[in-house]
Amino acid sequence: MIPVGRWLVVQVGRAGLAAWAIASLVFLLSRLNTEKSIDLLLDETDSLHSTVLNAGEMKATQRQAVAQRLGLTEPLFYVTRTQHAGVVSWHWHGGHNQYHRWLTGLSHGQLGLSFRDGQPIGPRWWAALAYTLPLTGLATLGATAGALALGLALAGGPQATGPTGWRAALHLLLTGLQGLPLFALALGLLFAFANPDALNILPAYTDSATDEPWHQQALRLVLPVLALVLAVLPELTLLLASALSHELGTNYATTARAKGLTNKQLLRRHALPNAMLPLLTAFAGLLPTLVAGAVVVETVFALPGTGRLLAEAVMMHDYPVLVAGVLLTALVRLLALTLADALYVWADPRIRLVP
Repeated sequence: MIPVGRWLVVQVGRAGLAAWAIASLVFLLSRLNTEKSIDLLLDETDSLHSTVLNAGEMKATQRQAVAQRLGLTEPLFYVTRTQHAGVVSWHWHGGHNQYHRWLTGLSHGQLGLSFRDGQPIGPRWWAALAYTLPLTGLATLGATAGALALGLALAGGPQATGPTGWRAALHLLLTGLQGLPLFALALGLLFAFANPDALNILPAYTDSATDEPWHQQALRLVLPVLALVLAVLPELTLLLASALSHELGTNYATTARAKGLTNKQLLRRHALPNAMLPLLTAFAGLLPTLVAGAVVVETVFALPGTGRLLAEAVMMHDYPVLVAGVLLTALVRLLALTLADALYVWADPRIRLVP
């Protein structure tokens, strides 16, 4: 078995390389057709439809000036392939290309410049993360704690006949929630708890004012966090309850009962540690799911986080913002898998780390 520190360095390095490869592919594909981005920048109205109509009337000099400002007049990659009179030739451009410029900036911690306003997108991402990180962090803690509590509660009933009474009602409720899309959950919470015609006990929209009291800012996160928790809680809970039920039917559980252990003691001391591995597998996909869900939740609740930033970038064809989003999302996904592997070893000492 290799040392834990060395294993972590290797896994994090692999995650970084994989995220770089994914982001590079998205960068190259996004630069194959940038005409729409130029059209939107040349449009002087607020209507996307009028942008399309006016695109044919734009002067070539204007389009060339915008393309030059965005750095789109340089070759895309280190080499380009041309064909003239049936003869194929390859041209080497050295470091004077769009990809090399992006990669150099990335190595210095710069995510690029926005097509929309020409400003660095790094500070914009960090400002958006100030909203998204508390949102996803609280949702992760809430979903994990809720799954543990509800999973133990569901598995604590009779095993032979299946869930009965309130456990059957809880199982049915979780199954129903599992089939609801996230936007339906978010809109339902919005209409129920932030609607003047209903309860109207929680604020619905955020405010960019920095002098807002901290408790008011915290209240604005209640509904978004609850929406994310309800989106992932059923899957985690039902998976854990199923694993616990399986463990309670094994031979060691029967032996433990014969020695006088109560069902509660058996669940917490023996069944739960053995049932954690399936939960850790689901946990590896929890963080990326929450990051993807933030796009929906932040749009519904008007939170200026990364999800809303990505949604606006898609509408404006702001490709550098999208590439940065892909890079960060890939890193989260890959690091979550590394974290899950580390938790496997912690939960089951029989598992050995391999390079």
